[in-house]
Amino acid sequence: MKQFLKIFKFELKNYLANKVYLGVTIFMMAVIIGVLFFPRIAESFKNNSPDNDTKSRIMLITADSALSEIGGSQLNSAFSSAFPDYEVVFTDESAEEIQNKIKNEEADCAFAIHSLTDYTYFVNNLSMYDANTAAVDEILKSVYRMTAMLENGVSPEQAQQIMGAEIQHNQIVTGEDQMQNFIYTYIMVFALYMVILLYGQMVATNVATEKSSRAMEMLITSAKPTSMMFGKVISSCVAGLIQITAIFGTAFVCYNINKQQWDDKGMIASSFNIPFSILIYMLVFFLLGFLIYAFLYGAVGSTASKLEDINTSVMPITMLFIIAFFVVVFSLTSGNVDNTLMKVCSYIPFTSPIAMFTRIAMSTVPVYEIIISIAILIVTVIGTGILSAKIYRTGVLLYGTTPKISTIFKMLKKS
Repeated sequence: MKQFLKIFKFELKNYLANKVYLGVTIFMMAVIIGVLFFPRIAESFKNNSPDNDTKSRIMLITADSALSEIGGSQLNSAFSSAFPDYEVVFTDESAEEIQNKIKNEEADCAFAIHSLTDYTYFVNNLSMYDANTAAVDEILKSVYRMTAMLENGVSPEQAQQIMGAEIQHNQIVTGEDQMQNFIYTYIMVFALYMVILLYGQMVATNVATEKSSRAMEMLITSAKPTSMMFGKVISSCVAGLIQITAIFGTAFVCYNINKQQWDDKGMIASSFNIPFSILIYMLVFFLLGFLIYAFLYGAVGSTASKLEDINTSVMPITMLFIIAFFVVVFSLTSGNVDNTLMKVCSYIPFTSPIAMFTRIAMSTVPVYEIIISIAILIVTVIGTGILSAKIYRTGVLLYGTTPKISTIFKMLKKS
């Protein structure tokens, strides 16, 4: 235990003192702070602007004279209420004059209403998020139906009652709301993917560096291979947890400070509306999944004779996890996380950390399935750790070309 603690403290100190580790962590925290504080900062600049009270976005509306008197009057109030962020101005100017005003930035956009079923939209640069035409479609449909009813003898009161009828519905979700859970589930799966691959690669690189410098030969004579392997892997796991906690903790604190500015952004708000049980499951599957892959990366790193061979050596492990990641992402985006492939992946220890976690977050999974998946993971972690320590001890003596798997297992049998 003393050997393990010494190695653990030494390796963890190296991670926390690493400039790249600190730089990436601080950079990510700074980006998150900037993004989540942006609405507050923008609002303060807007409030301090001397032209704030006088400057507004202008929307020009021109309507064909052939429109009925009833329809024309309704358009006036409908546009004003539908576009509160614009100064809606009705004009008799020609289409050419309107286009010139928009080009010269005297107006932001314009609608030429030819009839209640036909219009032209003028805008200089069309934004990806421009929803003005969708709003006007609904306005004209409503006005057209109202006008048609009035012209066919329906009283204004009856027409108003018909058009204003509200549909009420109740929704009972007995399982998980996938729409609400999608964003934070995707973020968490992606975070698990990045951390496992990043720190797994770092474990393999550290082991290979020690071997290539011959430092491992001296270390292994004074410490047990199991203590060395477990110390390196668990220290990297703790470093990863610290980094994730720092980044996600910063995001959580900054969001709550600026919660009022983000309340109208449903997608952002739902990203932080994470149930505590999901966080616990994420922690469990992160730890177990990370340990499995870190042990594998460490074992493979010990067999590499040169640092340059690391990428080639760990490629099969990396590809295995990448395939698992894509299976999960495709299932997640399709909305069917309980398909046969995902259920199978939920019990394979190399894929279950993200597959089972995704199913838990996005659907209703029986408790016994979760217990079985976690039990398989725990057994695999222990087995992988012991096997990796043996490979680590054997790999110290292997120099030259990267040994074949059969050669490693032959040496393990003799040891």
